[in-house]
Amino acid sequence: MILDKIDELLKEVQTLSAKNAEEVEQLRLKYLSKKGEITALMNDFRNVAADQKKTVGMKINELKQLTTERINKLREECETQDSGDEQLDLTRTPYPVELGTRHPLTIVTNEIIDIFSRMGFVLADGPEVEDDLHVFTKMNFAADHPARDMQDTFFVEQSPSGDVTKNILLRSHTSSVQARVMEQMHTEDGKLTAPIRVICPGRVYRNEAITARAHCFFHQVEGLYIDKNVSFTDLKQVLLSFAREMFGADTKIRLRPSYFPFTEPSAEMDISCFICGGEGCGFCKHTGWVEILGCGMVDPNVLEQCGIDSTIYSGYAFGMGVERITNLKYRVNDLRLFSENDTRFLREFEAAD
Repeated sequence: MILDKIDELLKEVQTLSAKNAEEVEQLRLKYLSKKGEITALMNDFRNVAADQKKTVGMKINELKQLTTERINKLREECETQDSGDEQLDLTRTPYPVELGTRHPLTIVTNEIIDIFSRMGFVLADGPEVEDDLHVFTKMNFAADHPARDMQDTFFVEQSPSGDVTKNILLRSHTSSVQARVMEQMHTEDGKLTAPIRVICPGRVYRNEAITARAHCFFHQVEGLYIDKNVSFTDLKQVLLSFAREMFGADTKIRLRPSYFPFTEPSAEMDISCFICGGEGCGFCKHTGWVEILGCGMVDPNVLEQCGIDSTIYSGYAFGMGVERITNLKYRVNDLRLFSENDTRFLREFEAAD
């Protein structure tokens, strides 16, 4: 009879004991697992006469609840016993456990974001695995531009039809985020739904040999501002404010003409060397200046590619390498240190966190 079997198991469960966690687990498997005693009773329940189902069902539930409570109590007793064990475990981390710190790249990225946030920029993010359309085409790169070559770009999937705009790749700059923001912030007739003022931090990838001065992945922070009547003067003032916040109130900047496909005119920005005060030293190669970022006015072709009317709106963009800024602030002379997880190196930044 199934009721006799239940009564027998009830008495058995009340006397259960275990010396360690392994024995508790064996008891759980014996009674509560899919092939355990109580599961077997549940399978036999279908053969019980209709007038006895209520009584038998209540008894099985009582057995299951009692068994669960008993096994849980045994588990707690074993855990309490183990915690009081005075044996020395040589594999455990020594006490006190040291607290970790923020990575130097994170410290500098947060500082950059904080500075631009106070100037009205908001964070924007996008995928690291991108399509050619947003990384290159909408950024005004020609179809035969060298940056598209395998020497510079990690391609995940190349279009079998040869259409470069359908290639899938690891983004080589965070300008792709700018392209996606511009796509989302305009109406069908090319009008902005609101001025665009974003800061885009993120990791990027380029097919380069890993050395003390270069790596196959690194981090960038790019900024974009688009509205009516935006001028190069606006860009210069924002970058001057950033430089003085980041490197000191006495910092000077200079802008040198340059070329980028997505800006026109384009410039590279230098800051006065904060080591020698602009007098000239080994750090600035005796020029008194150190390059930190590229910038320029957004090319009208980029605005049009992203659906924004370039006859109404203008804007500026800038981008900097986080590793570059970190090197300048903390004088780290080997990029590989940032990704090797050497705790001796990371401990040097505890005070900067």
